[in-house]
Amino acid sequence: MILLADPRVAAVPSADDGDPLVDLRELPELRLDPRAADPAGAYARLRRGVADRLLDAQRALPAGLRLLVIEGYRPYQAQLKIFTGYREELRRAHPDWSPERLYRETTKFVSPVEVAPHSTGGAVDLTLCTEDGVELDLGTAVDATPEASDNACFTDAPAVSAVARRRRRVMGDALRTAGLVNYPTEWWHWSYGDRYWALMTGASHTRYGPVRSVA
Repeated sequence: MILLADPRVAAVPSADDGDPLVDLRELPELRLDPRAADPAGAYARLRRGVADRLLDAQRALPAGLRLLVIEGYRPYQAQLKIFTGYREELRRAHPDWSPERLYRETTKFVSPVEVAPHSTGGAVDLTLCTEDGVELDLGTAVDATPEASDNACFTDAPAVSAVARRRRRVMGDALRTAGLVNYPTEWWHWSYGDRYWALMTGASHTRYGPVRSVA
């Protein structure tokens, strides 16, 4: 399992081809959940290439299933706040951990800001729902931590129901076919064009670099 803390991720050369951010609120074909909504609407933004791939993935799903997008672009400061907050939570729970282990365990749930996929506009957190928008059970809540879920948030975790495993597999097959890659500690996190995607697919560089603002 390659984590975002792996030096090979940071070593991927960063480039940006200028693919614009699009607002998913203007794409009625995709369902967007408001739980991660922010005043600037950053959560609803994704690079056009990613949005197009989500539409391809949705068309590949079995009848009666839809993608439910939770969060796309995440600004630098928001990413930093989540990272430091979870690191401190783990520090309090495990005062015996070394700084190295603390960092590694933190990155199982949230990316270091310098390589954060969400801050490129190339990453998306999502799950499945019915045609009517009813969210389905995929074994844990979206954004369940490894600590709280006893690692059931890992994409291939065995300790979830057979139904949840099947739904994860169905969603994953559609997203992989559309060109996205999964972060294996978070079944809901998929990306395209960022450093992690480049490393996992053998690309020579990123397609997307960090986006500083949605304005």
